[in-house]
Amino acid sequence: MIELSDVIRDLRGQLETAVADAAGQAIAFELGDIELEVSMAVERSGQAGAKVRFWVVELGGDAARGRTDTQHIKLTLRPRVAATGRRPEVSGEALPQER
Repeated sequence: MIELSDVIRDLRGQLETAVADAAGQAIAFELGDIELEVSMAVERSGQAGAKVRFWVVELGGDAARGRTDTQHIKLTLRPRVAATGRRPEVSGEALPQER
């Protein structure tokens, strides 16, 4: 299982790469809402002061089913460029190995 914060951090990193790749391109796409559907497992340890953790269940990863309930959730993320507050633009350029 992967922590939800790791999924969002990795998504942000990939979007930042796409935005950087858009610089100087003749065609760019405005990045709209991103809908992310995940299967979640919630874990709470029995220790005093313990935090609740949200885990994204990997495909085929039913190992937690016996001791953790899973739920399907849908997150809508609205990316903005921190400096301007505007929606980012991304490039549709193919990777070198895809050309």
